Amino acid sequence: MLKNHPKGLIPAALANMGERFGFYTMMAILTLFLMSKFNISGTEAGVLYSIFYGAIYILALVGGTIADRLRNYKGTIIAGLIVMSLGYVLLSMPALITTKYLALAALLVIAFGNGLFKGNLQALVGQMYDNDQYQSKRDSGFQIFYMFINIGAMFAPFLATWVRNTFVEMQGYAYNADLPGLCHQYLDGKMSEDVISGRFTELATSVSNGVLPTDFNAFAVGYLDAFNTGFHYAFLTAVVAMGISLIIFLATKRHLPTPKAKQAASTNISAEEIKQNAKEIKQRIYALLAVFGIVIFFWFSFHQNGLTLTMFAKDYTLLGGIFSSAEIFQSINPFLVVFLTPLIIAIFGRMAKRGKEPSTPKKIAIGMGIAASAFVIMAIGSIGLPVLSDVTAQGGLPDADRVTPWLLFATYFILTVAELFISPLGLSFVSKVAPPHMQGLMQGGWLTATAVGNFSLVLGAMMYENISISITWTVFVTVCLVSMLVMLGMVKWLERVAK
Repeated sequence: MLKNHPKGLIPAALANMGERFGFYTMMAILTLFLMSKFNISGTEAGVLYSIFYGAIYILALVGGTIADRLRNYKGTIIAGLIVMSLGYVLLSMPALITTKYLALAALLVIAFGNGLFKGNLQALVGQMYDNDQYQSKRDSGFQIFYMFINIGAMFAPFLATWVRNTFVEMQGYAYNADLPGLCHQYLDGKMSEDVISGRFTELATSVSNGVLPTDFNAFAVGYLDAFNTGFHYAFLTAVVAMGISLIIFLATKRHLPTPKAKQAASTNISAEEIKQNAKEIKQRIYALLAVFGIVIFFWFSFHQNGLTLTMFAKDYTLLGGIFSSAEIFQSINPFLVVFLTPLIIAIFGRMAKRGKEPSTPKKIAIGMGIAASAFVIMAIGSIGLPVLSDVTAQGGLPDADRVTPWLLFATYFILTVAELFISPLGLSFVSKVAPPHMQGLMQGGWLTATAVGNFSLVLGAMMYENISISITWTVFVTVCLVSMLVMLGMVKWLERVAK
């Protein structure tokens, strides 16, 4: 699988593992942390979540511009790792993060560091495949890159939840996803007597080693403090991962291309040549912008995995066994990326030998259709479930009325396949089509499209809290199908531009 690929591919992927670890730490626990820590609704948490995830990717445009101007991609990447580490350190301090606005400030520090790092490392990977020797391996190269960086992401949710749960246990409690919300309801005086004497008493006793608390007020305060502090300490795992990535990058950066030298070698291009190429460059930029417009809707749908799908795991899913907490579902995606990537590469390789491999734009269109099918499963599986307001009013959904965790597993499985058709191949398409002097900027443009999709995530939370769960998923089905049809309509034009 690694045969005939440039030497710098694996070092670049290993250096990116820390960033992925931090990303999936955030994805696993951020929504539940915000709701528990600051007693806010899913919609309000969705606003903060959307701002953060949108900023991660839109700031990549800033980071790409900085690197293109300085022609110092490696230095910009190093700065990004350091800034991200600082953001995670800030987020890990319970005494500092006392309001949602301070939490958002720490998150934006992380986002800025990510902006300096993410797109520029991807640009360096693309530049390795500009060599004629490796040109034909560009798509599979990005798939391998994508596979390796997800190895770290596989373990992030497990480690983050282990740290949180261990701290909770050290305070004399056990983990329960429903209790933080119930504790806030009790302290705010919004809990009915039936829920107090029923579900709240039951859960409070079960997490207190079977001992009924004598003071529910003290219990609620103590449990929230233990739960939220555990979340804070979980963010420290990302700091360690960033440090490891920094060490790997510093030790292996010699294997990565140096665009500064490449730029110097290309300064002899005449004004006439530039004029002749202007039309082609314009077409390339238009093609990239068209693809960026399509992937907005994919990320709007896909990144519900850290928002509404995580909320669904908490509110409607029967947890237990290997799916012991809502956060664990975030490990499914990177796990499947690692194990499905070789299969996808093999399938495309066999099709290529037969001359039947779809073009990269066609693969992206197929990926949108696959994503639609994932939400079809969620829509069917959610038929008959009560709206969230009814669930909240009764103190949570009884176990007998909850859905099997395999519903979410199937959804994550299909979404991962869709991701492998879109994300790594989209990066490959950008690196191939973008003009050489705009590599960092265009990789930033891809991430900016992701940002626009992420800024829209809150719409998913709003639907989740206010309308039928099944209809919520149907909206995502529609979005993905329309995007697929539009992409299919542009395939021939995109194929011509990419030649």
